[in-house]
Amino acid sequence: MAKITRSGIGYDVHRLEQGEAHRVLVLGGVTLRHPQGLTLSGHSDADVLSHAIADALLGAAGLQDIGHYFPNTDPSIKGISSLEILRRVAGILAEAGARVINVDSTLIAEEPRIGPFVQEMREKIAGSIGIDSSRIGVKATTNECLGFLGRGEGIAALATASVETPEE
Repeated sequence: MAKITRSGIGYDVHRLEQGEAHRVLVLGGVTLRHPQGLTLSGHSDADVLSHAIADALLGAAGLQDIGHYFPNTDPSIKGISSLEILRRVAGILAEAGARVINVDSTLIAEEPRIGPFVQEMREKIAGSIGIDSSRIGVKATTNECLGFLGRGEGIAALATASVETPEE
């Protein structure tokens, strides 16, 4: 059967908060020590990086977005690891006959610095979607102190993914 390569993009953003109104800060499946965490109103564990990757994968396969499969109103997914969401997305793609080729992603935040955690993030993401970590890109940039991201009010993530699917 003929295969085609498709690309998808994903974006997610969550508000950062201090005090008891937040979860711990999880990015790419890695828990980071930081005085702020992502808001409790966030989806699952509010891992913006994993959520952007999930949307990119689903989009590349021509499927619906993360909210369709994992609505934030579903109590069964409240607080679950976003790595579990990525595992489930990989299963949805496999059922559709899609194979992940690669993922590239960028976190947008003034802090925390993620350099020391990038390899661990790549490995956790890769393990969740069933590919080698060499095919996962994780980078970060700041927003140059501009806007809500620049003021440290939130963290955003962008992701692209390529998948191979059966030709229609």
